[in-house]
Amino acid sequence: MRETAGFLTFDAFFRHWAAERGDAIAHQEGDRTTTFAEMELRSRQIAALLGDLGVKKGDRIAWVGKNADIYFQLFYAAARIGVVMAPIGWRLAPAEIAYILNDTRARVVFAGQGFGDVVRAMADEIPTIAHVLDEEAARVAIDAAPAIDIIAAAPDDAALQLYTSGTTGHPKGAVLCQRNFFGLRKPALEAGLPWAEWDTDEAILVCMPCAHIGGTGLGVMAFSGGVRAIIQPEFTAEGALRGVAQGITRFFIVPAALQMLVHHPLAQDADFTRLKYVLYGAAPIPLDLLREAVSAIPNAQFMQCYGMTETTGTICVLPPSDHDMAGNARMRSAGHALPGVEVRIVDAAGSELPRGAVGEIETRSSNNMLQYWNLPDATARTMNAEGWVRTGDAAYMDADGYVFIQDRIKDMIISGGENIYPAEVESAIYGHPDVAEVAVIGVPDAKWGEAVKACVVAKPGHVIDPDNVIAWARTRIAGFKVPKTIDVIAALPRNPTGKVMRRTLREPYWAAMERQVN
Repeated sequence: MRETAGFLTFDAFFRHWAAERGDAIAHQEGDRTTTFAEMELRSRQIAALLGDLGVKKGDRIAWVGKNADIYFQLFYAAARIGVVMAPIGWRLAPAEIAYILNDTRARVVFAGQGFGDVVRAMADEIPTIAHVLDEEAARVAIDAAPAIDIIAAAPDDAALQLYTSGTTGHPKGAVLCQRNFFGLRKPALEAGLPWAEWDTDEAILVCMPCAHIGGTGLGVMAFSGGVRAIIQPEFTAEGALRGVAQGITRFFIVPAALQMLVHHPLAQDADFTRLKYVLYGAAPIPLDLLREAVSAIPNAQFMQCYGMTETTGTICVLPPSDHDMAGNARMRSAGHALPGVEVRIVDAAGSELPRGAVGEIETRSSNNMLQYWNLPDATARTMNAEGWVRTGDAAYMDADGYVFIQDRIKDMIISGGENIYPAEVESAIYGHPDVAEVAVIGVPDAKWGEAVKACVVAKPGHVIDPDNVIAWARTRIAGFKVPKTIDVIAALPRNPTGKVMRRTLREPYWAAMERQVN
């Protein structure tokens, strides 16, 4: 397709694809389709609606719900005029959703199917919210709005605010600009990376959560590539197989979901011949699972992707050429930096380490976020004045630039591709009438990669019922964050300064593992 490598704004892509591929399908959700020309027109109607609702450039709007074509259309149209979308995970507990809505100071909140009552119930307690529109009301309002002329936002204007779990117990809003989404396209094309090229008949399955970079980022990938995005509310193995039947050529999937897909009975009869690339990431993949997936989808090329919200997704890839089903040294790596991305390993003082030495991964590229929303100190701790972002991952780099992750410097747990911080779970358990102290760790899990475990100390004279603690937590945090198991111990291990030594708690469970991530 025609070269678009120099485009750095949503506006540029709207105009280009409406002119070049106006009749081609941009979005498909169930039986509903939207062409690129229709989406461009719709974006100008959305701009008019947002203006009528009092939304100005630089303001935040929010989406609470599962994936939907209207979410992506709202996001792209808002970004086109410099309004920032903040999608909020539908699996979060109401208190967590309310915290994020408060933090965004969003004037308008859009609620996906089944979430309108949830948002309206909390809107009265959040003074900045002036309007709540559920999905159907939003569609009607957009259809009734005029299509106005656009004053386009600039490449460095904010476009998306994704919330990441916080080590202090509160999530942080990572602010991503337009350049973050499109800046690496040109170096990828100039490097001749085959997966950077698109054919006109391609389609991407978008089924990972839109509140994650892996979901929204994949939608943007389809939009910038001028190809069809098949949007599903959430991942299910049956849904992914329907996408295969609809002609998807690429999709991103976390290892736990890939396992569900290839083990599904219908996968045996599915026709995977159109699949070109299977992108996987968010957690390491067992070699046995990868072998199963390659056997089930033999025509596809597999790529491991490493990145984070703060880097707008992928910064390192393990390309198809490095995938060896017999296993090799590189298969244990997270790949190497993409063209246009710098990656280095540093010590605690920020000095670069020699190849082979373990330290923290830092990265610098056009993909790095602008900032954490209203958190200058947290921003400074993560991104220095030279633009290097700390990832929190401990790793070494070999002589060829491949990155081998060893452990997490941060305490984050990754379970089924979901990021979970111990502090969030500990905060939910504190207050239980029988619990004096709690520390949360991740332990190996064959299905999810890691599972959440809480180590608790009883108050004097009290007896802890593990099932009761789990039930207590379930009322306060999202289900995927709730501990799967509880260990009752006499005391938490602490260092001389009193800090809980989570590594000591983790060691017995990880002793048989090759590395401290699963």
